[in-house]
Amino acid sequence: YFMDLRAFGKGFDAYYERAKELGVKYIRCRPSSVEEITETKNLKISYVTDEGKRLTDQYDLLVLSVGIQPPELARKLNSNFGIKLNEYGFCWVDPFKPVESNREGIFVCGPFTEPKDIPETVMQAGGAASKVLSLLSDVRGTLIKTKEYPAEKDVTGQAPRIGVFICHCGTNIAGVVNIAEVVKYTKTLPDVVYVENNLYTCSNDTQEKIKNLIESHNLNRVVVASCTPRTHEPLFRNTIREAGLNPYLFEMANIRDQCSWVHMDKPEKATHKAKDLIRMAVAKVRLLEPLQRRKVRVNNNALIIGGGVSGMSAALEIAEQGYDVYLVEKEKQLGGNLKRILFLLNGGKPQEYLHSLINRIKGNNRIHLYTDTKISNIEGSFGNFKTTIETDNGKSSEIEHGVIIVATGATEYKPAEYLYGEDEKVMTQLQLEELLEENVNQPDNQSASNQLINCRNVVMIQCVGSRDEKHPYCSRVCCSEAVKNALKIKEISPKTNVFILYRDIRTYGFKERYYTKARQMGVIFIRYDEEKKPEVLKQDNALKVSLVDPILNRLVTIDADLLVLSAGTIPHPENKDLAQILKVPLDQDNFFLEAHIKLRPVDFATEGVFLCGLAHSAKSVEESITQACGAAARASTILAKETIDLEANISCVLDENCDGCAYCIDPCPYKALTLIEYMKDGAIKKTVEVNESLCKGCGTCMATCPKKGIFVKGFKLEQIAVQIEAALQQVEV
Repeated sequence: YFMDLRAFGKGFDAYYERAKELGVKYIRCRPSSVEEITETKNLKISYVTDEGKRLTDQYDLLVLSVGIQPPELARKLNSNFGIKLNEYGFCWVDPFKPVESNREGIFVCGPFTEPKDIPETVMQAGGAASKVLSLLSDVRGTLIKTKEYPAEKDVTGQAPRIGVFICHCGTNIAGVVNIAEVVKYTKTLPDVVYVENNLYTCSNDTQEKIKNLIESHNLNRVVVASCTPRTHEPLFRNTIREAGLNPYLFEMANIRDQCSWVHMDKPEKATHKAKDLIRMAVAKVRLLEPLQRRKVRVNNNALIIGGGVSGMSAALEIAEQGYDVYLVEKEKQLGGNLKRILFLLNGGKPQEYLHSLINRIKGNNRIHLYTDTKISNIEGSFGNFKTTIETDNGKSSEIEHGVIIVATGATEYKPAEYLYGEDEKVMTQLQLEELLEENVNQPDNQSASNQLINCRNVVMIQCVGSRDEKHPYCSRVCCSEAVKNALKIKEISPKTNVFILYRDIRTYGFKERYYTKARQMGVIFIRYDEEKKPEVLKQDNALKVSLVDPILNRLVTIDADLLVLSAGTIPHPENKDLAQILKVPLDQDNFFLEAHIKLRPVDFATEGVFLCGLAHSAKSVEESITQACGAAARASTILAKETIDLEANISCVLDENCDGCAYCIDPCPYKALTLIEYMKDGAIKKTVEVNESLCKGCGTCMATCPKKGIFVKGFKLEQIAVQIEAALQQVEV
């Protein structure tokens, strides 16, 4: 039950459509009451549809989507630290400084600044961290202490002596699995010399105990049966390294996520499965070999592709942290789409900010600016990239850097509908904005004044080039742009009628107040259905806009003196070429695809490459600045290091087996493999070379190789085979 469906986030509209396909019913209405039915204890919801029908439905459970309110702590922050709050009690922020409070040195992030979703919260948290990094750049690294480890024991040729530590995880595991029985069974496994169970194996006390037991029992392999290796494997590897063992002589059995959690109602079978998982882990750890991580030096320069507001913001953030930045912009001038945004809904003046931003870029001696320049090639990997750039006159040069931030922006959809390009009275919101700005700042411009003041009816059509078959996503800012321009029209010419034809109004967060203000000022909002889009006809040089009003259930025709199309944001047409050069993916809409939509919204899966702004998805100026700061913070985690440790569990080519068939190269998602030729015994030999900096050890190459010519260290075929054999062993329940 909803009034307006506000699925404005990246991928949210697709999620909404999938939910509909799976049978979720969306009912547009105004629920008026909820009552409990005495006899059945069911809940009865009463509501009125758009057509005015009064209906009721019954449910066993009713879930309320409640709003977000500011925390009680906000008042104390206001009184104790002087942090300014807005009219709603959230933290006040300048639109162009979205992570800074009014107090210098106090930064803010998350819903404390405005209600927001997880991706925006993570981006803003990164942005706040970037500001702190800039302030602390002069003392960076002064408190770091290098951790000392004991000499690594050489266990080569030793018989396996395996220690197994089984975790209760409180009651997460022990509440389902019979731990005592599992301990007893584990003691019978070959080469297991010590078994113990702990309430929490990850606790500091248990970590110390494990180190002591490795020494006292001369253990040379360790298995921990507990929760997920995704979160705890690094901890346990570090523990055994502190005891003198190679960290890769370790294996985890996930008896929580893969056992107790999914078999809560079957404790006997869960106990049996826990035995299976531990038996498999013991079988594999017996064959594990010591591995080493290779160190590479880091180039502490950054490359930023794109000189719009997000690219410039990221460049300044990194430069102010003390690193050199190469800022490459393909156009002759900086500014990107911000050059066309002349005023903001909240009163911000973007052109003044843009002018200041460009001056700061040009005045910063750490920023090396290249305009009218394109990227032609990128080689290397995170920490050490080498990029070839070409100017418009054909000159090329190479730059070396450790990280890349993609901030290439997006473009405005050029409508092919509603007579756009055929009649000068049909324009986009950005074109209207230019007209409105001319009217305000150039009052002598009679043409602009007359075009607005003489307008009796201005009609705006939303979702043009958005939420359709070709562009199935929401462009996020269109509703706010329409409301912004409608308010400006009403300020200039109160008598002008403004009609906004919409599918859903998505003025999210604090923008809702401007939607309310627009209605109060007389802006008329008429909803239309996707199946019944507005139609535009030209009769005797006049524009007639017709649509079915779903409330009146009748055809409405408006004589439009000006027709404004809220054109969507579409990905840059050069994204595909750049994605191939960078070896990074695009999403289904051809925007760049982040590593994780919620947890890593500014990272690519390819390490050392980050993204921000409209290259990621449609967003506002404030959101682009925030994401740029977040990307800069993530990039600085690499730039701050002198060296980086590469993964040890990476692919390794067996030259004697590899015949250079290249089956493994294209499937590699990280583009870490290259076909090479060399001379062997007087003949040309083809084989594959692994870029250790790019490889993530996913195993795709190993799965595609027909000759057993490549494997992932720590996951050799024989190591996997013994796990499978152990899984198939029949054990008494």
